[in-house]
Amino acid sequence: MPTVTVTPAPPSGPSGAVIAGTPQVHFGNAISWLIAFVFFGCSLYMVAQTGSPAWVLGGVVLALLALTSIQVAKAWEKAVVLRLGRFERLAGPGIFLLIPAIDNVTSWIDQRVQTSTFVAEQTLTKDTVPVDVDAVLFWVAWDAKKAALEVASYRDAIGWAAQTALRDIIGTTYLADLLSNRQAIDTNLQHAIDARTTPWGITVQSVEIRDIKIPENLQDAMSRQAQAERERQARVIFGDAERQIADSFVQAAKQYAGNPVALHLRAMNMLYEGLKEKGAMIIVPSTAVETMSLGAVSGLTSLGAAQGLIAPRPGVTAPAADASDASGLGSAGAAGTS
Repeated sequence: MPTVTVTPAPPSGPSGAVIAGTPQVHFGNAISWLIAFVFFGCSLYMVAQTGSPAWVLGGVVLALLALTSIQVAKAWEKAVVLRLGRFERLAGPGIFLLIPAIDNVTSWIDQRVQTSTFVAEQTLTKDTVPVDVDAVLFWVAWDAKKAALEVASYRDAIGWAAQTALRDIIGTTYLADLLSNRQAIDTNLQHAIDARTTPWGITVQSVEIRDIKIPENLQDAMSRQAQAERERQARVIFGDAERQIADSFVQAAKQYAGNPVALHLRAMNMLYEGLKEKGAMIIVPSTAVETMSLGAVSGLTSLGAAQGLIAPRPGVTAPAADASDASGLGSAGAAGTS
């Protein structure tokens, strides 16, 4: 059997507050429609038997009584029943009966977790920065009686309370704290809203700030500030690395100061590392050449290659020996030194 549900237009909510769900007035359900059809069918049968149209009128009346007196509340609903204008009871979930024209259901309270979104536009922070904050509220009506009787429209009241509390929190918070410490802001906002809604039988489970919008010129300034801070940190790190390198050089100088052989070996290793690259050329100070006797070594190497005593490097042809090569080691050493 069909169930007719009449949903009135929701009342105008607070600016920036969007409430999920609207109150509903139930008219008829599967059981009441079935009983109504039975009454109406019986009236038609009696009209056919007796020929009196009064049975039709009686059947219609009984069908309407069945539709209005037999109510069914869903598993998450509570029905607030008033009798002659006074609170009578909370009905549901399940089937319950009403006395026609005496009892009426003033509210159907949904006791599931509800969501509400609300916005605070162009609100000044404690350091006078205009921001737009978008947040979402999770709440539940745990006391259906208070939600129906203590406030005219608990949904609108929640929207107004949430928006006002959000503006208050923003006005007492610096922009830096608002951007970096959202969890604390959410907690404070939850406590503030919950303190206002508890007398209405409503508990705020959580509040979450979804988005914070700041002026574009301020975004550019904050971006430049962050970039300058990163550059400063990079310079500090670079300076610290230079200091560590200098300390290492000082320690190495102390080690080489009393051991010239180690210094010569290090210098030779540095020359080897530089010369092993193809086509490399290194300019060595004359003092280093004299100290490490590089001239004699170079002369001996050249003379040995020229006379075939030392195999030349691959791809390099040794020059032919002539009379000038017979001058001995001294001239080769002198040439290498010069």
